[in-house]
Amino acid sequence: MEITAVAMQNKTLQSYLFPSLLLLSIVGGGAAGYWFPQEVKCLKPLGDIFLNLIFTVIVPLIFFSVSSAIAKAGSLNKLGKIMGSMAVVFVLTGFIAALYALLVVKLFPPAQGVYLPLPPTPGSETVHFSEQLVGMFTVPDFSQLLSHHHMLALIVFSILIGLALTHHPNPAFFSFLKAGDAVFMRVFTLIMRVAPFGFFAYFAVLVSELGPQLLSNYLRIAVLYSACALIYFVIGLSGYAFVAGKKAGLVLFWKNMLLPATTALATCSSAASIPANLYAARAMRVPSEITETVIPLGTLIHKDGSVIGGVFKIAFLFGLFHLDFNGLAVLTLAVGVSVLVGTVMGAIPSGGMLGELLILNVYGFPPSVLIAVAAISIIIDPVATLLNVTTNTASSLMITRLVEGKGWLSSQALPSPPEVDDAPSVELPSFR
Repeated sequence: MEITAVAMQNKTLQSYLFPSLLLLSIVGGGAAGYWFPQEVKCLKPLGDIFLNLIFTVIVPLIFFSVSSAIAKAGSLNKLGKIMGSMAVVFVLTGFIAALYALLVVKLFPPAQGVYLPLPPTPGSETVHFSEQLVGMFTVPDFSQLLSHHHMLALIVFSILIGLALTHHPNPAFFSFLKAGDAVFMRVFTLIMRVAPFGFFAYFAVLVSELGPQLLSNYLRIAVLYSACALIYFVIGLSGYAFVAGKKAGLVLFWKNMLLPATTALATCSSAASIPANLYAARAMRVPSEITETVIPLGTLIHKDGSVIGGVFKIAFLFGLFHLDFNGLAVLTLAVGVSVLVGTVMGAIPSGGMLGELLILNVYGFPPSVLIAVAAISIIIDPVATLLNVTTNTASSLMITRLVEGKGWLSSQALPSPPEVDDAPSVELPSFR
């Protein structure tokens, strides 16, 4: 018994070793970027190489994981239940995030005491969302599916492959998809072995570029948003995990959350965090057909951090122009627009500042304020990405609760952590 207890203790310590190393890399990179802003710029290629490696593995990983997950679902009824539960959870958590952000900006107005010089900018064209629908879900050429800029189109294509395999089973092709999923998960583990160096370099350059801005007129907004987001991260996501699996769900969530959280914070990219998020959700015993459907889609259309950011931007603009940010109609529209900005707008390929442009067009603000809003997006990006990534993991727990029932954690039918992690020679410590 004592030997078993010691082994379990060592395993627990090892599970936190790698994420802790990543966290130290972020802190060290941030300190280097702050104290040596010019010297660390030479590290930019190292950070870019690491991020590019992550992006190259995303496309095949999404294809194999989504296709095999849909085929594994076995029936359209279960797939429909997963998609329906996903829609309910995504919309519900999005509105909760928006209402919470609305309460925060009413108590602490983001634009209080803020002065921004607003140079004139060229006029922007009106955003017509209907014109973006085709580009959201499809591409004109198969080769464009190989770019991570068209992930929603890739997911739609992968779903079609999985559905075709469901209607016409082909064991050989299904085995190919499963093997591809396992191989590219393994590729990700190999890339992550150099993650501490990549995180250090990327975050050092990021802080060296944003440091002066953080000390300028945007400091209040950055601090206010960070505090708001971190409270939601701790309390809100804990609530979601508890609803999904009571105390056991809460323990599983926080035991496996550090890796995707640090990845999101360091890379400022929801897409680059997909593999880490898939690992975390699998380690939380979320079924693979749910994990590999919810995480990729949620990365595109479920961004609670961006929803909160949308409310902050709207409140900031109202304060900047001394407009009345009160009344049911005004506040309801703010919630609706911010949810749209944080969900659907994120799915548009190369959307850039499309969300900010939507806010300007809905409220009739002048194009000159686009720079001010874009600056807010840049400053809050690390913490917003942290929230965007981790809310998808918490959502996958709640979706599992809806699909599998209240006893899903005690069900013998659910798998243990993923098979891809079984080989210790390439295993990341936190994935077990």
